Amino acid sequence: MKIKHNERQDVSLVVGGKSHDFDYVRLQLLNLLTGYPHVRTAVSSDFENLEALADAACVISYTCDVRPSAASEDRLQSFVEDGGRWLALHATNSFLEWTEQGVRSAHDEGPFFKTLGSAFVAHPPIGEFTVSPTEWEHPLTEGIAPFAVVDELYLSEYLCEITPLLGTRFTGEAPGFAVDQWPDSELRPMMYFNPTGRGRVLFFALGHARGHWDAPHRTPYYPTVERGAWTSPAYLELLRRCVAWAVGDPVYDVEAVARHPNPTDRDAAHH
Repeated sequence: MKIKHNERQDVSLVVGGKSHDFDYVRLQLLNLLTGYPHVRTAVSSDFENLEALADAACVISYTCDVRPSAASEDRLQSFVEDGGRWLALHATNSFLEWTEQGVRSAHDEGPFFKTLGSAFVAHPPIGEFTVSPTEWEHPLTEGIAPFAVVDELYLSEYLCEITPLLGTRFTGEAPGFAVDQWPDSELRPMMYFNPTGRGRVLFFALGHARGHWDAPHRTPYYPTVERGAWTSPAYLELLRRCVAWAVGDPVYDVEAVARHPNPTDRDAAHH
């Protein structure tokens, strides 16, 4: 692992893109990182800072429609496979295309999404829904009871076998998106692990934020300030734990385990 406990940790923070209040989010994440005096953070708005990534113990990203170059995709994949950690937040898994049929996912089968493990497809209108821990145990979600948030409920395509830690249920419509009908009330993961090589990706879908001037494709002045799950104490605690995991806090440096595995399944339950 690239994490070195009790030593300096270099973090690559990537925040930028479309349709979100990235200044607000960047400040929140930097405030969390200042709680770790051994952490030094390199900030960028895309994935092209390869020099910073080479020395980083982890990558933390909150982006939307930020498409890395082929070289950066390969570098990010190699970074995780070689033992790095990637905490990917909210719309990091969103590549978007506006069509006559609605907004569609523009994801591909390249290294970026293969490493990330999912691709955003749609979300219903912002509203309240309940998020609950899944059958997997991990200190990230220990003691977290089901909680309600007003946020974007991400409906995604999963590109590999993931370990979901938080989820919700949804059946209904996602107007404005090319895939607008979601008839099956299956688990919609809101937080998951995706092990890749010797490293891991932790994806956390909650955390929408938008201000008045962040959606020029809709209107020069967006009428509502949206803070989504950022107003939820449960979300803020979960995000704090996610950042702690990313920088190598040993409390969270463990594997997820099925809550009630059969003895013969225990080895398979470790990811």
